[in-house]
Amino acid sequence: MYNFQYQRPGDRAAAAAAAKAADARYLAGGQTLIQAMKLRLSSSDALVDLGGIADLKGIKVDGGSVTIGATTTHATVARSAEVQKAIPALAELAGGIGDQMVRNMGTIGGSIANADPAACYPAAVVGLGATVNTDRRSIPADSFFTGMYETALQPGELIVSVSFPIPQKAAYIKYKQPASRFALVGVFVSQGAGGVRVAVTGAKSSVFRATAIEAALNASFTPAAAKAVKLPADDMNSDLHGSAQYRAAMVSVMAARAVEKALSR
Repeated sequence: MYNFQYQRPGDRAAAAAAAKAADARYLAGGQTLIQAMKLRLSSSDALVDLGGIADLKGIKVDGGSVTIGATTTHATVARSAEVQKAIPALAELAGGIGDQMVRNMGTIGGSIANADPAACYPAAVVGLGATVNTDRRSIPADSFFTGMYETALQPGELIVSVSFPIPQKAAYIKYKQPASRFALVGVFVSQGAGGVRVAVTGAKSSVFRATAIEAALNASFTPAAAKAVKLPADDMNSDLHGSAQYRAAMVSVMAARAVEKALSR
């Protein structure tokens, strides 16, 4: 690991001021960043630890939405009775991330800021049409993820919370890589006032909406309708775990299973 300066501010203003330093990065749960730095795959002149900022943690259900603070851990979301009642699919998704240690340390803000192409939380953010709230603005889900490990965040911009609209029905199904537990293919399906949303992770270089499956499910919200859609494999990921053709086929299969689960609640 390369040398770096470490700061642990007590409020958001201090964190933003510290982040103005040259090549400073925010540290949330550290489940990706610290490992990369230990292997010298990543470096930074300074780390700004967000763990001491109380108002970045917590869960609030208000009216038709669930708002989760950026440094709220996966384990907290998974165990939350409020989330389990309002959006059970979101609690289940959080409970299936990594292993218990990862869930105890990893945070929702850190996960979506990292924007791993096979991470679970991006599928929930896009699949529910969430809003990412920062210290500068509110960013709609469809505009937040811009590419592999890329987001719309500007340098020094701090994620404060994520607001999820409460859907009528929703479910998340992933086919996981056994060692990493990241999604080879993960599909989040929701049905709400604005129609059906289908978000896919693990299959391409970034989370994306499967609009063809959305159209089919808006016409008939059934597993058969989702499974009948055949997606092109042209820009799907291909690696030793699965070919592009395999992933394209699995998107429809996982979407059908997600619909079946959503209907069974």
